[in-house]
Amino acid sequence: MIDKGPVLLDITDGIARLRLNRPDAANGMSAELLSALCDAIMVCHGHPDLRVVLLSGEGTNFCAGGDVRAFASKGEKLPDYIRQATAYLQNAVTGLLRLEAPVIASVQGFAAGGGGFGLVCASDIVIAAESAKFLAGATRVAMAPDAGVSVTLSRLVGLRRAMSILLTNPVIPAAEALQMGIVTKVVPDEELADASLALARELAAGAPKALAATKRLVWAGTGTSIEQCLSEEARTVAELSGMADAREGLAAVIERRKPVFTGR
Repeated sequence: MIDKGPVLLDITDGIARLRLNRPDAANGMSAELLSALCDAIMVCHGHPDLRVVLLSGEGTNFCAGGDVRAFASKGEKLPDYIRQATAYLQNAVTGLLRLEAPVIASVQGFAAGGGGFGLVCASDIVIAAESAKFLAGATRVAMAPDAGVSVTLSRLVGLRRAMSILLTNPVIPAAEALQMGIVTKVVPDEELADASLALARELAAGAPKALAATKRLVWAGTGTSIEQCLSEEARTVAELSGMADAREGLAAVIERRKPVFTGR
């Protein structure tokens, strides 16, 4: 067991169980969590016997996205904090995409924002509990998608549907996410852990080089590298985070009210 505080990692029998570990904050992604996540993914890269990564979140939610309270507390220094957090998030997504081992996301509760929804879209296989929900959410707080979502989502669901999801921010139930192609399989809530582990064991028993080559070919075959789009995402998100609308959006979430955006 590797305990990184906000991230837990255990590698046994070729299966890396990588868990977000801020359950009291719905596994909201602070810079500290993202830094620990990057470290854990790098450990996976260096492990000689790794066969599959099982990515999950402790508690009732997979990941509710960025830690809005941490963001709001930064005030006018938010752009600097966002640049740091986004750099870690980009490294985490790139690390998952470049892993030779397949990545399974096991999703309960909410998977929202770049942190939750983004990691789902960057995973190779996604198993969701029946009660799971998915939300893009970035434009709701006057920001733009990150974690590669502006590219990965359209490849999963098509351009028109992706544009609608990213602009209008619907909460997508697991059954609808399955129909759209966002998730691979939906199981009863009480079966999520067992179903996810069973699939991880199945993949771990497979031919690792064949699985790695297949993963590489499928992602590469989708067209423009997702990684090429990350720098523009990061620049855009950091720029938007310095605007009054972003601070208003974060405050509105915390205060549970509708935001009033001014375009500034």
